Amino acid sequence: MVLVPVVVDRVATAQVESRTAKAFQEGMHTPSVPEVHVRGFPVLTQLASGTLRRVDITAHDIPASDLTGPLPVSELSLRPAGVRRSDDDTKALARSADATALLTCTHVSDALGLEISRGARPDQVRATVLLPPGDDVTVAANVSVLSGNRIAFKNLQVTGGLLPEVGRVALSRVFERPIQLRNIPHGLRLRSVTTTEHGLGARLSGESVTFRSDEAPRNDSVRSEVARGNSPYGNAV
Repeated sequence: MVLVPVVVDRVATAQVESRTAKAFQEGMHTPSVPEVHVRGFPVLTQLASGTLRRVDITAHDIPASDLTGPLPVSELSLRPAGVRRSDDDTKALARSADATALLTCTHVSDALGLEISRGARPDQVRATVLLPPGDDVTVAANVSVLSGNRIAFKNLQVTGGLLPEVGRVALSRVFERPIQLRNIPHGLRLRSVTTTEHGLGARLSGESVTFRSDEAPRNDSVRSEVARGNSPYGNAV
């Protein structure tokens, strides 16, 4: 008989994880269902209180909300704490959240219009440019964080070959416009960015984080679940 409460709690956990994953997928428009794990035992007690202490979410291929500007996020690992529904049941709120994101070299290159790769330092990207009559020039730029969840590329340097002044001016214009992250839960702030073998690794954190997409503030994931009577947190058991 001791096992019965544990089994019931595990069933409730599986239900809330499934509904949370589906709600996140709908809100962030991911092609696949994210991985969701509700931490802490018992979960039934957390559900009764209306707040989940901690939820771990890993989502892949979050599309950009604007094809001309922001980057798609290849992987987002999110750790919200103190997750609850809003009073009007239209969204999920977290007291705080930490996250890491991967932005692939391919997507960053598409955003810049220039093929980039990892630089010699953790804060540096590199690009090789072919100039007529077939000479290669290698340049590097430092990556840094700007306000508004923007990634800046600064301190353009020529690290290989000879770059004419007209080419330097043209490349400076390519790198001078920051690229922005918008397709992330509202309330997360970009704290740092580094280069990796696969692209740019970003660290984010924030308080009062809201889970819904920028594209659909009036049709977010949790509202869709509530409309069908499937709120991720209210009707798990």
